[in-house]
Amino acid sequence: MGALSHIRVLDLTRVLAGPWCAQTLADFGADVIKIERPEVGDDTRHWGPPYLKTPDGDDTREAAYYLAANRNKRSVTVDIGTPEGQRIVRELAAQSDVVLENYKVGQLQKYGLDYASLKALKPDLIYCSVTGFGQTGPYAQRAGYDFIVQGIGGFMSITGERDGQPGGGPQKAGVAIADLMTGMYSTVAVLTALTHRDRTGEGQYIDMALLDVQVAMLANMNSNYLASDTPPVRWGNAHPNIVPYQTFQTSDGWIIVAVGNDLQFRKFVEAGHCPELADDARFATNPARVRNRDVLVPILAGMVRQQGKQAWIATLEAAGVPCGPINDLGEVFENEQVIARGLRVDLPHPSGGTVKLVRNPVNMSVTPPQAATHPPTLGEHTDAVLRDVLGYDDARIAALRDGSVI
Repeated sequence: MGALSHIRVLDLTRVLAGPWCAQTLADFGADVIKIERPEVGDDTRHWGPPYLKTPDGDDTREAAYYLAANRNKRSVTVDIGTPEGQRIVRELAAQSDVVLENYKVGQLQKYGLDYASLKALKPDLIYCSVTGFGQTGPYAQRAGYDFIVQGIGGFMSITGERDGQPGGGPQKAGVAIADLMTGMYSTVAVLTALTHRDRTGEGQYIDMALLDVQVAMLANMNSNYLASDTPPVRWGNAHPNIVPYQTFQTSDGWIIVAVGNDLQFRKFVEAGHCPELADDARFATNPARVRNRDVLVPILAGMVRQQGKQAWIATLEAAGVPCGPINDLGEVFENEQVIARGLRVDLPHPSGGTVKLVRNPVNMSVTPPQAATHPPTLGEHTDAVLRDVLGYDDARIAALRDGSVI
């Protein structure tokens, strides 16, 4: 049943930040009803290839991007631009504990689906808005995109190869971290608001912004700047205060070497058949290595290229030198630890095929999250939700469909 099986969430979000929050709540058992545009649905359904394939190898309408953030939900298609569609959403909100939305600031007010309108129907409602820049401030009306927020929020100023180095310059993350972290912070906010409601009977409004989250998640980098008034800079895969603490290319791939003290450095260079480096005054201590980084690192790079990735990993692990491979995702899902932890889950899909997904990473002894159902096909649950939640009969549902409301 799940720890949140008593909670119903009306999900008016699309793309990633909002759907990620909704999926997390659904993983813990919440009944998440995803409202989508008829015939079109969530934008990410079409963000492919790749698409989910049928057993015959044909593409479905389900893009892999959409599949990543929408399991365990029920899909209902409603045109909120029509009065009948707005009425349906209001009725569903009145039967829900939480509403999630990521429309532009003020856009839902014209449909009577804003917080004030829905609170009048259900005073204890939890209503969470997710936008790029929040409901207030000079940027409130701007569209918010993860890539842009990574730049504005400072992340790209500390990510990427050092200026002056080959490939130097700002770099975004390989995934939409502002979206994903906003989804996670939104989940925490919703659960906190539910706890408050359960204790007091009071609902509330939650204003989540990608920019707020992006700034907040810089953590110690923020503190470094606020303590020194000196903005941190990019160091690529190197560390500003420890050498060698970076990536190296082997003869057949890349590894990470994270030397934390002088003894580990000695073991590292001994493993590479260059023990004399540990006795060189320029490299014998970490402060010396930091000062002479530009001399030492090319020597170490040449040393590491003499062996393959797996040989280095085995040698350094045996010597007690912290290290690890840089795996592509094929290697990730073949990794024995990833397999042992059961991170991949396969769910049956109405196409007759199987959806391969990654489970929620939380492990709990009593109320663990579950990957119970496939990401829904567009409008898969429209009739069932209108019938079971709102009590509509077949004739009324047919009339709504004939009028293109659903």
